[in-house]
Amino acid sequence: MFPKSNSGTMQRTSPSTPRHPGHGPKSIVECGSFATLARKAHVLEALDRALRQTLPSPLREQVRFANLRNERLVFLASSPAWASRLRLMQTQILAAAHAIGTCASSVTVKVVPQPPAASAPARPKPLSPAAATHLRATAPSLSDPELRALFLELASLAETLDP
Repeated sequence: MFPKSNSGTMQRTSPSTPRHPGHGPKSIVECGSFATLARKAHVLEALDRALRQTLPSPLREQVRFANLRNERLVFLASSPAWASRLRLMQTQILAAAHAIGTCASSVTVKVVPQPPAASAPARPKPLSPAAATHLRATAPSLSDPELRALFLELASLAETLDP
């Protein structure tokens, strides 16, 4: 991208067109109105439900319909194994798409691992009676009154958690 000019120095040229037209972010003007986007999302969601309904149960939970682009049904799979199983069902998927009036000639599957399930934060262990005793014993030796009060407050918390 740095062609030589007549003077022998390198000049940067900017590409006049993107390498892959239609890929990447679009300007807000190209996206259309919010209502148009909402309608498209609704259509894609309905297509997702209809197409996945034709799949066997374990596969149905591991894939999601993503888009219809250039007569190509695009699915997302949670792993390469599920993607392979879905590709084996391409004929059935295309037949189902044609049955509901969708013009599609191929199926593309992309692997997109699911994010790890959010786990509940671990419940903190209650303060033991021995720890509370040590906190109460240490509190009087602290010169900082605020820290002393915090030690005593923490010790009293252990007492309320005790069954």
